[in-house]
Amino acid sequence: MATTYGNTTACEPYLAGYARILADASATGRRLTREELDSRRALGERAAEAGLGLRALVGAHLAATRRHWPTGNGSTPDTVLAAAAQAVDALAEGYERAQRHAVRQEEAARREFIDDLLYGRSDLGRLAERAERYGLRLSSAHAVAVASGRTPYDDGDPVPRDVERSLIGRFGDRSILLTTKDGRLVCIAPGDQDEVLSYFAKQAYAATDGGQVAIGRPQPGPAGVVHSYEEALNALDLADRLDLDAPVLRAADLLVYPVLTRDRQAMADLVENTLGPLRAARGGPQPLLDTLTAYFGTGCVSAETARRLSLSPRALTYRLARIHALTGADPTDPTHRYTLQTAVIGARLLDWPTKPL
Repeated sequence: MATTYGNTTACEPYLAGYARILADASATGRRLTREELDSRRALGERAAEAGLGLRALVGAHLAATRRHWPTGNGSTPDTVLAAAAQAVDALAEGYERAQRHAVRQEEAARREFIDDLLYGRSDLGRLAERAERYGLRLSSAHAVAVASGRTPYDDGDPVPRDVERSLIGRFGDRSILLTTKDGRLVCIAPGDQDEVLSYFAKQAYAATDGGQVAIGRPQPGPAGVVHSYEEALNALDLADRLDLDAPVLRAADLLVYPVLTRDRQAMADLVENTLGPLRAARGGPQPLLDTLTAYFGTGCVSAETARRLSLSPRALTYRLARIHALTGADPTDPTHRYTLQTAVIGARLLDWPTKPL
């Protein structure tokens, strides 16, 4: 009983000239000419672009080889099979080349969409239409999480692939988009599915070997992704400037900092008027500023502050007294504490005293 390979009817146009090449090449045992190989590659590319499967295409060529097996012209099984192998190899090469080109085009289109989505550079209506192709419905609210690691990441790196595999394994296709941008991992999810971003944060923290993840607030509409993404980036920037070492940062918990820096000049005046006198300290203002940072960071617990600074309790008491003497504000007095702590935060946000106010 004869064996049927693939859909020979659909494959027939891509067998053009094959019988002639098979007969000519196998009669003398010669290799296929460059022109013959190029014709097979071109047909392979066209077949891939038409959506034909490579398995069906190869099967059709095997069937054609049997059907048009050369006889009586000096051909031997070895020369026939050698000619057939060269033809099919060239066909597969053209097919794979077309597939690689299609993949590159798809990657370029996806990257362009990601850039437009995160920077809001495209018409919002058109952006929403393109988003549906990637499973996002921008008419609803979305939230964005951004993870930074010790090294920059690209889409093809193992870390993004591992995190994406974990997300899909846990949640399936739930309108989640995972990508990379500027070396960071980015996860976009519906705003009412906080468990997705929380799980992403956990997986990204582990995969990046202790990186840091920031989660923006859910924001509505096509422009909401941009706003949530910017909130996450700002949270990472604040963490860097304020030495916040929490593995997961939520923009909703850090809203006080943008408020404090909204009026930069007012904050600069507060820092200068409150902490400026520390310049008169021996060794400059930085040691005393570090003391205040540690003191407020421990909730004003002296023993823990001294331990963090590797100071004796007596040395810490001296430093706090020195701050009081220079600034007129007592860090241990609740009535002075808020002004001092706000000024310390402002100094770190403005990079004072490293940079002039």
